[in-house]
Amino acid sequence: MKGFVGDRVFFAFVLAIALAGLAIFSSATLGLLARQNPSISKDILLQAGLGLGAGFIALIGAALVPLRLLKRLAPYIYGATLVLTALVFVPSIGFSAHGATRWIDLGLITIQPAEFLKMGFVLAFAWWLAPRARQLGNPKRGLVPFLAFVGASAVLLLLQPNTSTALLILATGTVMYFAAGAPLRDFGILFACAVIALVVVAWQRPYVLQRIETFVHPAANPLGSGYQIQQSLIAIGSGGLLGRGFGQSVQKFNYLPEPDGDSIFAVFAEETGFLGAVLLIALFVGLSARGIVIAGNARDLFGGLVALGFSFLIIFQAFINISAMLGIIPLTGLPLPFISHGGTALVAVLLSCGLILNVARSESRRATRA
Repeated sequence: MKGFVGDRVFFAFVLAIALAGLAIFSSATLGLLARQNPSISKDILLQAGLGLGAGFIALIGAALVPLRLLKRLAPYIYGATLVLTALVFVPSIGFSAHGATRWIDLGLITIQPAEFLKMGFVLAFAWWLAPRARQLGNPKRGLVPFLAFVGASAVLLLLQPNTSTALLILATGTVMYFAAGAPLRDFGILFACAVIALVVVAWQRPYVLQRIETFVHPAANPLGSGYQIQQSLIAIGSGGLLGRGFGQSVQKFNYLPEPDGDSIFAVFAEETGFLGAVLLIALFVGLSARGIVIAGNARDLFGGLVALGFSFLIIFQAFINISAMLGIIPLTGLPLPFISHGGTALVAVLLSCGLILNVARSESRRATRA
């Protein structure tokens, strides 16, 4: 088993969160019954079959592909994900909803290329960083190319618009960049660039500024911009210590927006209470912590950066979603990994976990040969 999955502890965390996620999603989806949504059974089947089924097949494939081949293909994978993401702007291919153009319409299903763009970025940035770790002190060899890597993704994402994913890629790339040995001097520069970029985006995109204003004054417009966060806090607070009971959420019926999507953590916290919410957070922390251990044990810098990048990508996204539902940060629209509605997101996160297992498996095989 260990030789196949690479790391049994990490695989156990993946399996636990994925199966729990399907149960949580199924419960949250029942909230759509009150909204006369006829596609509930279809949504559950797609999440279980296309998302979980195809996702674990992708995980196995990603775990088995030779790491050296993955390293060789990394820049081409990133290029392909950039092209795929750009296709959302082609009128006959792209699909728009809720004021955003983020999906490709395949007829029976839609896919969100940005989920794969995050993966392409991590792979290509690790490929670029690994042989240049000792040269990052020179801005022309470190900071400037890093900004170019992030910029290529950010431009496409901001045009959709998908500001939260662009910031997620920047945060993940920053962790990888400093883990590879970049000077602390660059941290201040990156922070200033991020703040300036956010101010410009907020100025150009009124919805971003509105989310910030709602975060500062959540009760100012409880039936408008503040409705989702108000209903989320009511749901989480109603859960108490032990929750109402699995499947017994009240807020998912007619009150909480997108109970199977962005707001799914609030539904889960209402049903399982503080203890259930803490357990779910602990699973995410355990998964990412084990991924970081795998990264630290990797003797190949490329493999270590890949495992580190995907581990932080998962934990950053999970904490951003949960923090938004708790009112700790502004609402972002990022789904909760493994759990929120979206087959593309589920396949992508399982594929990412497969690549972390690939790094662990490569180290296990190297240790066996030694």
